[in-house]
Amino acid sequence: MAADPRDITRREAIRESITRGAVGALPLLGVSAGLQAQPAQPPGIRPPRSRDYIIDASAALVWRNGAPQVVGECSVRVRGNDIVEIREGRIGGSAERINAQGQLLLPGFISGHTHAASGSPTRGLIEEGRSYQRPIELLEQLPTDLLDDISAYNVAELLRSGCTTHVEMSLSLKQAQSYVRVARRWHVRGYPGGMVPGTARLFPIWRRSNDSVLAASVPDTMAEIAANVAFAREVNGAEDGLIRPMMTPHAADTHTPETMRAMIAAARELGHGMHTHLAQGVGEVRTVQRMYGMSPAAWLEELGAFNGPFFGAHMTAATAADWDVLKRHSAVYAHCPSGGGAGNSSGTQPYPEAVAAGLAVNVGIDTHSNDYLENLKLAVICGRARARLLNAQPGRMGAALPMPSMRDAVYGATHVAANGLRRPDLGRIEVGAKADLSAVDVSGLLVGSGAVGPEPLNNLLYASGANVRHVITQGYVQVFDGQLVVDDHARVVERGAKAVQQIWAQLRAEGWFGR
Repeated sequence: MAADPRDITRREAIRESITRGAVGALPLLGVSAGLQAQPAQPPGIRPPRSRDYIIDASAALVWRNGAPQVVGECSVRVRGNDIVEIREGRIGGSAERINAQGQLLLPGFISGHTHAASGSPTRGLIEEGRSYQRPIELLEQLPTDLLDDISAYNVAELLRSGCTTHVEMSLSLKQAQSYVRVARRWHVRGYPGGMVPGTARLFPIWRRSNDSVLAASVPDTMAEIAANVAFAREVNGAEDGLIRPMMTPHAADTHTPETMRAMIAAARELGHGMHTHLAQGVGEVRTVQRMYGMSPAAWLEELGAFNGPFFGAHMTAATAADWDVLKRHSAVYAHCPSGGGAGNSSGTQPYPEAVAAGLAVNVGIDTHSNDYLENLKLAVICGRARARLLNAQPGRMGAALPMPSMRDAVYGATHVAANGLRRPDLGRIEVGAKADLSAVDVSGLLVGSGAVGPEPLNNLLYASGANVRHVITQGYVQVFDGQLVVDDHARVVERGAKAVQQIWAQLRAEGWFGR
């Protein structure tokens, strides 16, 4: 039975009074109103009423003869989950239509590394050198409904920027459960897992000064793995296959052979592979070399971690031998140009080296910025700067590193990542592929020239998520004409704001901003 709108209004008023007037009488992170966002459609925003429609685009990146190709003036017919027809020119008929004139139609982007809920709680706080640790610890302490509000806000941002598939390492089982609740409600394609060890246990293990801490952590880590596996079994294949859990160990240096083997066994059972931070810093590489006599990638290979889809994030301290391990197993390197906050680590990750080495390279969100299109730009721009600096080094041996292009980034965000997931039905605009699509304005002010140009992929270097107009996953329209339409756009923003303000209030109470 639908809720009486007057009841919703009364509950909103109660929640508002609690949040504004009684916070001082309660734990700052304990306000919980238990409200669920109600889908609503903004005035004037009218997406198709069914999953049977035609998209008319000025240009599209279609899959032809085993490769992507940009074509002009193209129509794509969607029916149910799938793309059923593609034609240069206009498909006739009386089906509802989505107007994508002036836009480039792309396969939905795939982020190979996200921590979705951690974006808005840390953004704007860490860019001048503060650690993200305390904000994400407070995120973990939020009651379920407020955590869901923050998850929804951040997933909405991912969708708004054209990212339809999330290889999601939630920072705990609790956050993975929150992510899945939102993803199921909005028809999001997710490969989620709770990071192990999760936020509540991670930092003493990761930043230990004695390996006895790691040894003592094994029983609790095994229990955490078991809890994550139990949840993954419950949701594996949910929502017509949109939810496909992966196992997500934090990194090689926070696991023992026993716990990592347990993660690998669980990944084989679930069938969707592994996702981890890999060689993310010199400290991890030195620790694993000291403990196991080899690099993180070589150790994981010895344990069998690459016998299925594998996504490794950051790889700041990777070597040529690590690249070889990933190439042998068709594993994906997820480069995260805004990892650590905007500008904090984008120049230190080896994106141009990985592209030059012929790896399967994807761009991942990591966290802090959920603007996927902006991250594609950062990968290219910072990658070119890094390549030029490395090429100019005195005494450099070997061939010059090529300049990464937007074509490299887009391919990595679409069919390259899809291949890494073992999903030839994703990352392509092709008859029979899943209808995961994103339309980007490449002709308007600041991004184009008033019309779609002859090489519209290059216009994406001047675009951002704000230029994304329509987003579709498995035929479900989620963003239409720049508005979230799977939920009440304004309410998602409002609730996300109220939830994150509780984290800020606690940080202020602790004197965190004065540090």
